Amino acid sequence: MTTTRLSARAAIASVTDPGSFAELPSPQRVSAPDGPLAWAGYDDSRARATARTGEQESVVTGTALIGGRQAALISFEFGFLGGSLGERTGDRLEAAYTYAREHRLPLVSLIATGGSRMQEGMLALTQLQRVARQSVLTRAAGLPQVAVLRDPTTGGGWATLGAGADVVLALPGAQVGFAGSRVRPADADPAAYTAEGQYAAGHVDAVVPPAELPARLADWLRVLAAPRSAEPVGPPAALGGAPGGLPPQTGWDAVRQARHPDRPRAEAYLDAYFALRLPLSGDRAGGTDPGMLCGFGLREGRAVAYAAQCGTATRPAGYRTAARVIRLADRLGIPVLTLVDTPGAANDAAAEHAGAGAAIADTFAAVAAAAVPVTTLLIGEGGSGGALALAAPGNTWVTPDSYFSVIAPELAAAILKRPASEAPSTADQLRIRPQDLVALGVARGVVGPA
Repeated sequence: MTTTRLSARAAIASVTDPGSFAELPSPQRVSAPDGPLAWAGYDDSRARATARTGEQESVVTGTALIGGRQAALISFEFGFLGGSLGERTGDRLEAAYTYAREHRLPLVSLIATGGSRMQEGMLALTQLQRVARQSVLTRAAGLPQVAVLRDPTTGGGWATLGAGADVVLALPGAQVGFAGSRVRPADADPAAYTAEGQYAAGHVDAVVPPAELPARLADWLRVLAAPRSAEPVGPPAALGGAPGGLPPQTGWDAVRQARHPDRPRAEAYLDAYFALRLPLSGDRAGGTDPGMLCGFGLREGRAVAYAAQCGTATRPAGYRTAARVIRLADRLGIPVLTLVDTPGAANDAAAEHAGAGAAIADTFAAVAAAAVPVTTLLIGEGGSGGALALAAPGNTWVTPDSYFSVIAPELAAAILKRPASEAPSTADQLRIRPQDLVALGVARGVVGPA
């Protein structure tokens, strides 16, 4: 797939409200002839780049409205020496980050770069440290960073502004990767260096067609700028229930209801709960799990983050994605909703190789460390520690068609060396019904229908 390479200013115009862009003043730097390395012909190359693009450097910075909301903007000009980063680029980037912090603005980066500028040598490469420092300061200030990966996004630009952003969107067909096309191995799979490949590997949140990008950015800024509640959000209303509205009579009844194929699942709960929902995808470590839905949304005009299991065995990438979103919400001061529904953590060899134990531990830690309130609703199966990792201590609710157990009744019977026929009676002994969970103090209450 080919992509259209817009200039820096055209890229800005394509996503911002008409006439709203105001350029930031450029920091002034006095450089020696042909730059810090006295690279023969460097000044001439810069002059030709300026004549070709009308720009004095490889980035344009400023502020603009996106969907009516103010944001600080960084846009790369690939036509200026391949959008490469040099000392003056670093000056502009640092100034843009500083302005965003001083004025409490989200930062949106429209990236198209080939990496560090060779004509400035190691001084160009060290600009990545400057960018990383500014990104860390902006995170610490509780401000969101949104990156849009244009074609190409490679080298240090990908490894700092791109991959380091809180929300990473990419244009279809864009070249995305640390290694540019001229330096990667000759036999490398080209798909790995695309927006789509990075999305599949969990490094990009969404691949967004150009026509949809302005609205998607506006939605993200709308959600991230929405009021936050200092109190825990209320749990969703129950979408299903026991036959006749009665609580399950036995533990095995609770298990059968939770495992019923027609029981409402996470997506139905999320759609009913949120007026607007924006997904985040991937664990940023090479994996995705379609059985874990994560993102941010609007609930009664307020921002809420969510992590929701979909009834499958949760894989390590799912736990890492959930932990990532919970920590991001904590940093931005946004309360969290988790939906628990899993027979348990995936326990096959691939899951163990991918670090199942470490991923579950990290999710426990993210929930435990969160300063923002976390609300949990058990909507189906609560299988052992793989389910408990997402549960909020002291603020977990349950639906009438759910159960929570230290281990599945069948497995408990097997461990106790009981015949399989005794799984139902074992379920009763485990006290796993919704009303049992409330009586034991594991859950605050059983939610009813809306």
